[in-house]
Amino acid sequence: MEQTPEKETRDAREMTLIGHLSELRRRIIVAVVAIVIGTLVAYFYVDELMRFVTAPAGKLYFMSPAEGFFAYLKLAVFAGFMLALPVVLWEIWAFVAPALTTHEKQWAVIMVPGAALLFFIGEAFAYLLVWPAAVKFFLGFGSESLQPMLSLGQYLSFLLSFILPFGVIFNLPLLLLVLAKIGIISSGFLAKQRRIMILLAFIIGGIITPTPDIFTQTMMAIPIILLYEASIWAVKILLRK
Repeated sequence: MEQTPEKETRDAREMTLIGHLSELRRRIIVAVVAIVIGTLVAYFYVDELMRFVTAPAGKLYFMSPAEGFFAYLKLAVFAGFMLALPVVLWEIWAFVAPALTTHEKQWAVIMVPGAALLFFIGEAFAYLLVWPAAVKFFLGFGSESLQPMLSLGQYLSFLLSFILPFGVIFNLPLLLLVLAKIGIISSGFLAKQRRIMILLAFIIGGIITPTPDIFTQTMMAIPIILLYEASIWAVKILLRK
């Protein structure tokens, strides 16, 4: 029995959908395996990593038998993710690349490594410059009758939740550059929205930072404002007609 054109079209669409889902599954598996391998590699150096990330706080304690183990595991997973990030971004790129035009692919080849680089810069900026000041600020509330006794697990969770948003925020110039490239915004539009963006920077800082204090909020808002200004110049220079 011959198939009708409608049935052939439907079967082709189903085959295409199955192919996309199979490709997506394969890409996800590769990304997860990369993170697992990165975690295993990081675990061999987890003692050195732990000394590095806990240096600003000084002496730490763990309050339950398993807290130390899970803190080390959490740090290894985070470091493994950082090591695997280029692979993860590459798998995302490889999945969407067939749907892009040649010109879009040329831009993506720049954007994907750029996103990873800006994420790393954001994390380094947060830990090396902002985090020590934040720890000093928070521990400054101690006194003779009120001594801080920091838990290793809580310290590490607070640290990761503090620095992770910086990696995302540092990709703001890339996001705005893409929006400008496809014609949604322009450098003139961004310049006109400067005052609104300053207000939004503090609102965003208050939302994504782990504590409600104005100090942490400001530490997040300042990079957002500076990156926004850098984005205006990047759009103006790179997309000059």
